[in-house]
Amino acid sequence: MRKTTHPTSEEFAPFYADYIQRAEARRDVIAALPLQIDEIQAALGKLSDVQSRFKPEPDEWSIREVIGHLIDVERVFSYRLLRVSRNDPTPLPGFDQEDYVREAGFDKYPLDELLDEFKYLRRANIIAIRNMPESYSDRRGTASGFPVSVRALIHMLIGHVDHHMASLNEKYLPTAITL
Repeated sequence: MRKTTHPTSEEFAPFYADYIQRAEARRDVIAALPLQIDEIQAALGKLSDVQSRFKPEPDEWSIREVIGHLIDVERVFSYRLLRVSRNDPTPLPGFDQEDYVREAGFDKYPLDELLDEFKYLRRANIIAIRNMPESYSDRRGTASGFPVSVRALIHMLIGHVDHHMASLNEKYLPTAITL
């Protein structure tokens, strides 16, 4: 798939609307997929051990936990993308992101390994997406009790990262960089 159109509101759950809008702002979502690898590396790759464990509030995730969450969601969304693109009609469950982050222990992971893991997952997804026929973009399945299309899932991959990068740039990095 070299390009895709924007999904309609019937192709995703309402709680994903922000992700879809963020991806649409990129204009070319397929081209945005590899760019995000570089954007994450540029923003976070030079953080020290202390900086990467920064939390803006005690009950919020650290920078490493945010990266770990990006990895978890990249996996979940790409699994959904695989199933829906293969015309698998099995409804796919949701997941509790707080439980996933709490159970993972991302603050114990080396920062460079977290960044590499995201990069490798995203690169695998890029290969899969680029090799999908464009006709697959209309394929639909069910996730978290709502319809979802291949096109919407691709947008969600991008919009989810953009959502968290905006949060990191606004709430985390200005303080973390001065540590």
